[in-house]
Amino acid sequence: MNDKIFYEKGLHFECKRCSFCCGHSPGFVYLSYRDLTALCNFFKMTIKEFVNLKCRWANYYYGAQVLSLREQKNYDCILWNNGCTAYEARPVQCSTYPFWDWMVEDEKTWNDCAKDCPGMNNGRLWTFEEIEKNKIAYSSNVPLKKEEVEKLIQKEEADRQNLIANAPTPDGSGA
Repeated sequence: MNDKIFYEKGLHFECKRCSFCCGHSPGFVYLSYRDLTALCNFFKMTIKEFVNLKCRWANYYYGAQVLSLREQKNYDCILWNNGCTAYEARPVQCSTYPFWDWMVEDEKTWNDCAKDCPGMNNGRLWTFEEIEKNKIAYSSNVPLKKEEVEKLIQKEEADRQNLIANAPTPDGSGA
């Protein structure tokens, strides 16, 4: 077996904005806590609002349901509109593409994936260190389970109620 990492001298990739990875066929963009909070802040929405408007539950390993972005009717990501409408706050799954652990596992897999992505094997050279950083970020970005999201929404609602209860009255005396 060859233990040499095929991308030790780097890999070429530059997004061509073709949107292939953002739609055209069914798929899932799983959301972690970091992803959810970044997107909520970006869109200035509560967790409950964002989840209700832009998310769905996806079946995951061991029978768990996890948070995922919705798709449009044509299978494009809910955030896609001639470009990512939340590019600055896009999920880790999106920002680390195509340096996902399984895509860089071996050269054959990389080249097979490149058949569908015109940016792979083109454009700037990403260093081994950059690839490893993205690979680790992708593999350590754990999607939120339904129970975790429900607890976040409950906490958010409790915090809102506390804020209202402790808000100053018109005479400035507090609640």
